[in-house]
Amino acid sequence: MDASPLRLLPWTTPEGNPCYLSTDDSRSLLSRLADDIEEAQLGSGEQVLAGARAVLADRKAGERALRFALTRATESLEDVVRIAVSRGERVQSGRR
Repeated sequence: MDASPLRLLPWTTPEGNPCYLSTDDSRSLLSRLADDIEEAQLGSGEQVLAGARAVLADRKAGERALRFALTRATESLEDVVRIAVSRGERVQSGRR
């Protein structure tokens, strides 16, 4: 019997290690929760991107504003990369 493919989840352990889900059911409760969190992360990323663009367009923005925008953008980019990796792995394995 083949093992279920592992899905990289959109959160980490308290130590920062990746979390995985082993299931063949893409509609399981945990799979749906992960889908919902991914969608929220992508929506948040769009808001962060808009805010970062506004800060960059403001020639009077100070170092504090720039550092804040860059910190949030980095966090959002980390989420988006994790989502892309997870979804890419699922596409390669033939799953949603």
